[in-house]
Amino acid sequence: MNATPKEMLDTMLGHLGFTFEIKEFETPNGITLQIYSLEKNDIIGRRGEGLEDLQLLLNRMIQTNSPQSPRIVVDCEHYREMKDDSLLQKVRQLAETVRKTGRSCHLEPMNSYQRRLVHNMFKDDPEVQSWSPENDSRIKQITLKARSPQSAPENP
Repeated sequence: MNATPKEMLDTMLGHLGFTFEIKEFETPNGITLQIYSLEKNDIIGRRGEGLEDLQLLLNRMIQTNSPQSPRIVVDCEHYREMKDDSLLQKVRQLAETVRKTGRSCHLEPMNSYQRRLVHNMFKDDPEVQSWSPENDSRIKQITLKARSPQSAPENP
């Protein structure tokens, strides 16, 4: 019997000793598993690292069994949603500066999930593009730069 992503997360959190409830939501980009718990700070971890680790492990387990499975986002009491909104708002403001000045702007280093959010934000933007250096580090910096009239996205 194959367990659902919700059942897998339930088992993981149960083994960690948490008391919680999980709700599943379909999104255009996959599935979000929203955790509700009085122990939310322990689940979220320092700067969201607990959520990152749970999400990474869950997606790896799912992709191993079924490579075509939709991406799973793990959130706890809308923490990730609020952080993502805050990040994207900040990036929108920086993009406006790039549009006005034509000068590139470097963002703080981000993990792959955050970089994907930023790259998707600009994939169809005719004026601004995002770019990440190709190196082996897990945390990479993103540069926003104005598109030249003939340039295509370099690294979406």
